[in-house]
Amino acid sequence: MPRKEYSAGMVKLPFWFSEFKKMISLLNSGKTLPEIKSLNLKENIFSAPTEARAIQIFNTVSTRVKALDQGFYGLFEQCDVSNQKLIALIAVMESDSLFFDFMYEVYREKLIIGIDEISDSDISVFFKDKQIQNERVAKWTDYTLKRLGTIYRTVLMESGILERSTGSRKIIKPILDRALEQKLKDCGMEMTLRALTGVR
Repeated sequence: MPRKEYSAGMVKLPFWFSEFKKMISLLNSGKTLPEIKSLNLKENIFSAPTEARAIQIFNTVSTRVKALDQGFYGLFEQCDVSNQKLIALIAVMESDSLFFDFMYEVYREKLIIGIDEISDSDISVFFKDKQIQNERVAKWTDYTLKRLGTIYRTVLMESGILERSTGSRKIIKPILDRALEQKLKDCGMEMTLRALTGVR
């Protein structure tokens, strides 16, 4: 899949694990994305507070779901919750290039060198580097970058690979189901696997 341009869109997009789980379940039961889209508007299947939010949830979660090979859908239902959360995290990584790079350059690097925490300054340094490397990121305000950093931390905590605490947060190294590890290899997603497991 070609890399998308860096985007700050994640500032308003939560992890949405239960919504992701529901969409995968509907797809596995034979529903198509257009059918789920229509169901969402008619029955508010994601319990959104407004129609605008319902549309945003559908658009975001379907983008994440479509970023994965369909073989992940069946695998998702066979995995335990911790691996289901990892599949949802992988979907976020695959649909957001900047978040993927954060996982590869910061999270993976921490695992490799054996530092088991991510601090606010690690996130700030990552964004500063990207501002030097990328014209689009260079134009983002400090406020945008701060919000993006907060969302990144929240996504890592909700996916179960970062402790819920303040200040420096301890990394919880994920234990991937063998079938999930194999699926990533089969789909040519070795970089994603390395990002999650801390391999050079």
